Amino acid sequence: MSIDTTLAQPPTDGAPPKRRVYWSLWATVPREFAFLILTMPIAIIGLSLLATIFFTGLGLIFIVFGIFIVVAAMFVARGFGTLELVRLEWAGRPRITRPAWDHSDRNQGFWRTMWAPFIDGHYWLYLLHGMIINPIVSVISWSITVAWTSVALGGTTAWIWYRTIPDGRNDTDFWLHDVVIDFLFPGNTWKIDPLLGEAIFEFIVGLIFLATLPFVFRGLTLLHDVIARGTLSAWRSEALEREVAQLSASRGAAVQAEDASLRRLERDIHDGPQQRLVRLQMDLATIERKLERDPEHARELLGEARDQARETLDELRALSRGFAPPILQDRGLAVGLQSLATRSPVPVTVEVDLPSDASVPASIERNAYFVAAELLTNAAKHAEARGIRLVASTRDTGAAGHWLDVWVTDNGRGGASPLPGHGLAGLADRVQGLRGMFVVDSPVGGPTTIGAHIPYTPVVASVSPPPSIE
Repeated sequence: MSIDTTLAQPPTDGAPPKRRVYWSLWATVPREFAFLILTMPIAIIGLSLLATIFFTGLGLIFIVFGIFIVVAAMFVARGFGTLELVRLEWAGRPRITRPAWDHSDRNQGFWRTMWAPFIDGHYWLYLLHGMIINPIVSVISWSITVAWTSVALGGTTAWIWYRTIPDGRNDTDFWLHDVVIDFLFPGNTWKIDPLLGEAIFEFIVGLIFLATLPFVFRGLTLLHDVIARGTLSAWRSEALEREVAQLSASRGAAVQAEDASLRRLERDIHDGPQQRLVRLQMDLATIERKLERDPEHARELLGEARDQARETLDELRALSRGFAPPILQDRGLAVGLQSLATRSPVPVTVEVDLPSDASVPASIERNAYFVAAELLTNAAKHAEARGIRLVASTRDTGAAGHWLDVWVTDNGRGGASPLPGHGLAGLADRVQGLRGMFVVDSPVGGPTTIGAHIPYTPVVASVSPPPSIE
């Protein structure tokens, strides 16, 4: 088992780590104190409102109007729960994922919407938190906060105001003098000023409480944070459901994009090469009939047939750009994009920053090539551009994974938009099918900037073991 030695390196800035942690706790003390001192008043107000509304609704549950009151109590509990989450964020705690409240059931009739809180477990958890859990925990945390702060501030400042308080006691009626000193040193006859000794003792106690104040505040805030994460946060199953919904939408978009591409390819072949091949077949039949009777005319028809074959071949080559060309498979995306730029009728400036270790999957490269080819074709045909800039790069965003970015910018007339049924809409569906993002920025008058951001998982090149020598 390997050990990461970087974690064992001593700090290079000269400051002990524990000291840095301690003073970082002090930096959050004001916000945590404000959170804790307001916790019990908010919890008591929430308990009063929720108990009044909820139990009133339960009392009238046999009347239709009581259902509305109970639902109102659940929405009030949701509001107080959301306020607790906001306050925790303000206190410096990491954000807690909210439940997904906007269910599709809300759009399926009044009564379906009315009964939605009853079948949503989050509303019941928020109600439980607002009526039972938070009031109990808040009373405890608020009491500890007030007591700890009072001892810390009162003990450290007692030497200032202690002698000004008339308490009606004699000079020997002090706890430090009568209990602590006599217990530690029995039979002593020391002449100690009771007021001075009591002030010193309380100052020491106040310093102890003041030094531990950040840990107490952090612990109480963490207690509220743990409870909120257990009762007010979204469930893990909901994240999985959203992931499945996104995957279904992406798959549907990919299927639609592929279907649209196939239909367009079928239409282009039917309107172009197929008609030329039919014409070529007819010309060849005519040449066959006139080859013996009119050789000169047959020779002219042969020239026309050769031109027809060349034009058909050129058109088939143009259509095949929608598929992965051999150069993309053999030499990678960077060379493929350079090849696209050289074939464009409009000058293209290419800026490519792609890894040379073939870590981008082949399927991602094919889709990026297709998107770049379509964008360059659109810019040349429709934008009336005089220059195009093609940028392709990869980036590692850490937790968000790796992304392949393809940008095409032209200085044409602008006004491009991914309207349904148009080419950009098909590209947007294709990119969405790859769980990527498609961005169009094309104001009227230009310039037009269109980008496709496609996530991918790097391909780890397998290293074959060296051959064994026998």
